[in-house]
Amino acid sequence: MKRVFSGVKPTGHLTLGNYLGAMRQWAAVDQHESDALFCVVDLHALTVDHDPARVRRLTRQSASLLLAAGLDPRLCTLFVQSHVDEHTRLSYLLECVATDGEMRRMVQYKEKAPRERARGGSVRLSLLTYPALMAADILAYGAEEVPVGEDQAQHVELTRDVAVRFNQRYGQTFVVPRATLPKVAARVMNLQDPTSKMGKSDDTGPGIVYLLDEPDVVRKKIMRAVTDSGREVVHDPEGRPGVANLLEILASCTGRTPQELAAGYASYGDLKRDVADAVIEVLRPLQERHRELCADPGHVDDVLRLGAERAREMARPTVDAAYRAIGCCPRRPGRGPRWPGSGPRGRVGAAGAGAGSAG
Repeated sequence: MKRVFSGVKPTGHLTLGNYLGAMRQWAAVDQHESDALFCVVDLHALTVDHDPARVRRLTRQSASLLLAAGLDPRLCTLFVQSHVDEHTRLSYLLECVATDGEMRRMVQYKEKAPRERARGGSVRLSLLTYPALMAADILAYGAEEVPVGEDQAQHVELTRDVAVRFNQRYGQTFVVPRATLPKVAARVMNLQDPTSKMGKSDDTGPGIVYLLDEPDVVRKKIMRAVTDSGREVVHDPEGRPGVANLLEILASCTGRTPQELAAGYASYGDLKRDVADAVIEVLRPLQERHRELCADPGHVDDVLRLGAERAREMARPTVDAAYRAIGCCPRRPGRGPRWPGSGPRGRVGAAGAGAGSAG
């Protein structure tokens, strides 16, 4: 059975884009057809200025929403990244294999670093190097497939490059993974700016449908969505990105194609009303299950604890092998220290104690 790995970063509230683009497929397909690991990658949230309490709160909320979306801990492994030390252990080794140029070419670094500087702050080194941690997230588990949105495909390519380079230099150690993209709604766009992704890190609420938005809030946001000049409903992502985005959201909710749906509408208003109805209905069971999980926090704690234990057992052999391959001395079990002049159990012997006393 193939192994897949994917994760969510707790930098903001999860959105409709996260659900339609990834989470729903994880629950409906990946956990049933593969040995699947899903991780809340909280260490990645530390690469920019952040509120520690908010990161903790969003980490827990993300885990609860993943369970509410249908992830079953009996079928998959769900855990928090910082609970498994193997991620950071392997990350440093991969930094020793990746290059400065590769890191600086990452699109997210190019986008985020100028924003941090514009705010008057410095750019954290981790913002530059975190693709090595992302590669460690994947390679530690021997994942063959990584379900991602289009914006993360570049990081999977870097992971592939680093894995191949490590294997060539130090011996076959890592499985070389590949990215898999959803066929529809791989990238749900912002309702107010349909040329930009509906990202959870963006706090411009009117263009973003959050998974925990109330139904009336969802309807208001969709009814106010930006459309395009003209009145004909057609699926044209280049020429009419606003309408195309609405059609793709509706297609993901209904299982039909955007082109097929476009043929059934004569006005933008009717399209928006149907999109709103469909989204509200898709989110309803998720929100109900989330409320149940919030009422039983011990269950979420148990899931994450057991998931981390299972993930640690999976990752440790590969990470230990990587340390041996790159040149580090292996840690071997022993009977305790036996320093020169010590007794049979590592204690200072009588002669040594006497000499010390005489001094």
